[in-house]
Amino acid sequence: MTDRDPGVDSGLDPGLDPGLDPGLEPGLAIRPVEPSIWPVYRAVRLAMLLDTPLAYGSTFAREVAFPDELWVERMGDSNGWLAFEGELPVGAVTSFHAPAQPDDETYLVAMWVASHARGRGVADQLVRALLDHAAGAGLRRVTLDVADDNERAIGFYERVGFTRTGRTGELPHQPGVTEFEMELLLSDLPAGSG
Repeated sequence: MTDRDPGVDSGLDPGLDPGLDPGLEPGLAIRPVEPSIWPVYRAVRLAMLLDTPLAYGSTFAREVAFPDELWVERMGDSNGWLAFEGELPVGAVTSFHAPAQPDDETYLVAMWVASHARGRGVADQLVRALLDHAAGAGLRRVTLDVADDNERAIGFYERVGFTRTGRTGELPHQPGVTEFEMELLLSDLPAGSG
């Protein structure tokens, strides 16, 4: 699905837990990504690309070579959130609006939870932050792409309300890895859930 910037993730972390929605875990904080913490975001982004390389539309080799200025610039092109346990970042998600995308939509990209933090509601809280932001901005629709063999992520996204659109494609850097699009219409969310 190639209408996105080739450096934007088109897959998602297979480590999402489809069975839990425990609410905010004690000691867990969700913080917006701001230019002042770009080195933390860079470290998390590189960790996710090493941890689950087939889940994203970019590669570690490509992004480790980015100059510092590009990391800061990328933050102006999207809205992102990091999950922290104390001072340790344990997850991330980004809302990205592609140039060819309708104005009332956004993509959920760069979703990741560190392996030691999976199954504890981190993914739920990150997605909730993104959906709250999208709804507050008056957006109508959030879409994402997920590899068709990533059953754990598919189960998670279905549980939080995403459905398949029927659109499919391949990862740009991994021909043969099929992905499909899912969407969540923000008007379908129960009051207070997004």
